[in-house]
Amino acid sequence: MDFRDYGDADAKSVLLMPSDPRDGEMTENIVRLIRERSDVPFRMIECVVKDWDGDLSPWTAPPVFGKEPFGGNAKETLEKILRICPEGNMIVLGGYSLAGLFALWAATETDRFSGVAAASPSMWFPGFTDHLRNHPVKTRAVCLSLGDREEKAKNPVMATVGDRIREGYGILKEQVGAVTLEWNEGNHFREPDVRTAKAFAWVLNALKDAGS
Repeated sequence: MDFRDYGDADAKSVLLMPSDPRDGEMTENIVRLIRERSDVPFRMIECVVKDWDGDLSPWTAPPVFGKEPFGGNAKETLEKILRICPEGNMIVLGGYSLAGLFALWAATETDRFSGVAAASPSMWFPGFTDHLRNHPVKTRAVCLSLGDREEKAKNPVMATVGDRIREGYGILKEQVGAVTLEWNEGNHFREPDVRTAKAFAWVLNALKDAGS
């Protein structure tokens, strides 16, 4: 795993975001958009994973597209991320799509993260809402978001995402002090940078308001 640093190196708030190797330019835009939506100084560490479906999936699952199953290597990815978490800082973990799901799962494994920014997370992932119900998150703020056309996907597994995120939101309201579910226009591929930035900014502002 490679790491790329953005933002204010001395900030007390640190954002961790798993990403694809091709996302560098989009990450710079996400940083800019967060600054437009929050006055909380932050440092962002982009965590570049080599195998998106393998490195970010919490357990193995059949493929949704193609022939490659989900590898279930999230535990190893989390261990690598925890090793680079700065001591004494407020840490927010988040990302888009499967990275958003990974962030939610990671918050059930450790209390190291103050907040989770899950933009258009892959809540359709088999068994995840049951896991969330039985393994409460150990964080103080969670932002969920979804595009209003994502549940209209032709793929029958992915089309369950609307029902699953509503279910997950209901579960999280019982577990977290600050939680929101925001609906955006469009399908899964519309403005991922904007959605990701909005999710991180919401968490930063929620934690600030809570005095964290």
